[in-house]
Amino acid sequence: MVKKKNAEQDVGLVRMFNDMKKKHPDALLLFRNGNFYEMYKEDALKASVILALKVSDKILPLENDPIKLLTFPRHELDKHLPKLIRSGQRVAICEAIDQPKLMKKPREKTGKELKETNTSNKNTMAKKKKEQAVQEEPTKTVKTAAEEKPAKEKKTEAKAEVKSEQQAEQKAEAKQERKPREPQMITANGEKVSHGHAFQSTTNPADWYFTAKIDGVQLKPQKMDAADLAAYQKKDMTVPQLMEKYYPTKLMPKVSEEAYQMPKQLSGPDGAITIDKFNVYKEKDEQRPDYGKYKFYVQMGDTKMSAVASREDLNAYFDRVVSPTQLVEKNFGERLHLQSAYEKYQLPEGVDPKGVRVAKDHSDNKWKVSMDLGDKGKTSKHEISFDDGYSLFKAKTATREQIAAKYLNTEITGMLSAVTNKLEKSASMKM
Repeated sequence: MVKKKNAEQDVGLVRMFNDMKKKHPDALLLFRNGNFYEMYKEDALKASVILALKVSDKILPLENDPIKLLTFPRHELDKHLPKLIRSGQRVAICEAIDQPKLMKKPREKTGKELKETNTSNKNTMAKKKKEQAVQEEPTKTVKTAAEEKPAKEKKTEAKAEVKSEQQAEQKAEAKQERKPREPQMITANGEKVSHGHAFQSTTNPADWYFTAKIDGVQLKPQKMDAADLAAYQKKDMTVPQLMEKYYPTKLMPKVSEEAYQMPKQLSGPDGAITIDKFNVYKEKDEQRPDYGKYKFYVQMGDTKMSAVASREDLNAYFDRVVSPTQLVEKNFGERLHLQSAYEKYQLPEGVDPKGVRVAKDHSDNKWKVSMDLGDKGKTSKHEISFDDGYSLFKAKTATREQIAAKYLNTEITGMLSAVTNKLEKSASMKM
């Protein structure tokens, strides 16, 4: 009978799991079953990876195949639940509730039973009256003795009541006088930063994370560098410094909401460019090399563009500290042939720009850039993109020096440092 009852309970929980999963497909469902918590099917497989627990197969009467089951004791909930939440999962805890239909109803008594009950009640009442009459006088004596307490005892009780009232008043005053936690810093937007601290990972003790709260809202923990952790533990690095490094966009002033309202205009090489739409999406095409990455999408008339967004730009977008126009200029500026997009490219100091050469390579008929550094040597030829060639020759929004800096700066820096090292080595040998 016990096995049959447990089987029925398991079937009910799985049926409930199926119903709840349809309503909450993105949440992990955690079911309470007696002194254990259980997870089923795909939820069990997901949780087993996060919690490092084994998944077992359980056969139920109404299931064709064994279902996946993950279980752990009730007292371990405080240990496992934070792990699931920190991994980014939504968790719903389901507790069993008794159904009114399943509860037993009281049985109605028959006429014979009612008659017997009334007779027994009358006999009982008669006995009670006799006993009460016999014990009436002693009861009164006891009551009188209880009422006539010594005066000293009454004073002691009165003092105890006054003392307890005073203690209650003192506690209430202490709560009122308790000051809120002082913020560790104030952002440019007037938000209060508190609870800034480093903590060790429970899954991997070698990893440490930094987190804080802004106006009481918990920030997503950021993994710390070993050097920053050592400096923080020695008190050489403060919470404001860690905030500037790991949450820089949280401290920047926000732009107006009007800046996020479309359409917006941008100055282009051939006149104003109208931005009709700008948003963020996650690439879902598994055939693309950037599958699973977050990307910026922009639409300007019939022209549609997308680009992988850096973590810095994503934070700036969601924290509203940079306008969509600025993000378009930064991420799509070269494809739109904007002059401002090429201003960041500069040749190393001391390099003569006259050595830059942009020409078509007759061997493969492609436009390439190279540079002659004189006695320091010549760089290799690098193919330039169509957009850069258009900006250089057609739109005139990029210079030869900027194109050379974009493609050759790494090689030029390496050549210059090699020459410097050679000179220093020869000088030390002469000495």
